[in-house]
Amino acid sequence: LSVSSMIRKSASVIFFHGSGDTGPNVLAWVRNLIGRDFAGSHIKYIFPTAPKQKYTPFGDEISTVWFNRTSVDIDAPEEVESMSKSYDIANGLIQNEVDLGVATDRIIVGGFSMGGALALHTGYRLNMELAGVFAHSAFLNRESIVYESLEGKSMHPELCMFHGTSDDIVAYKWGLDTFDKLQNLGVSGTFTTLDNAAHELMESSMLDVERWILKKLPQS
Repeated sequence: LSVSSMIRKSASVIFFHGSGDTGPNVLAWVRNLIGRDFAGSHIKYIFPTAPKQKYTPFGDEISTVWFNRTSVDIDAPEEVESMSKSYDIANGLIQNEVDLGVATDRIIVGGFSMGGALALHTGYRLNMELAGVFAHSAFLNRESIVYESLEGKSMHPELCMFHGTSDDIVAYKWGLDTFDKLQNLGVSGTFTTLDNAAHELMESSMLDVERWILKKLPQS
């Protein structure tokens, strides 16, 4: 056993991948961008893979997706039944960390694209006691149940969002609209515009996420 693996992890970060991807792939993508793993020997970084299921935007092909959508459009209705299955996965991942002795307020959830949407649902509908939420190139449907869930709530995890201005899959304005709505419901956080970035993670954004994680989850 290496020394780092023997150190008890006092915090956890769950990073949800985008549609059609896998956990190992997004981990490799981050490593490729920043040249190493995310820092923090006291933090356990988890990169789960979504179950295989039919995905309507891919012509009903079987793909690794967290939930189904009728279309990738901010005006589309949410697929409630499909979303509830993704909630079970997110809740299970969080509960597993809690069972291992990690406090809920020492857990951050985040993700890219569809994974970012699941992170937003997780932190602002399922569990508002988390330490924080990050979402990259992601959005919530205009009539999302998340907004309803936030009505009247005063405590929320801090939000860290990133979006490229040249994103041709998830429009930049959808991400900004999501952030503005969440802010109006009391969520505090930052929205970082990535000039000329497409639907992609960036080295700068991953380094920003890392700094933010280390600030939110200091060694205890």
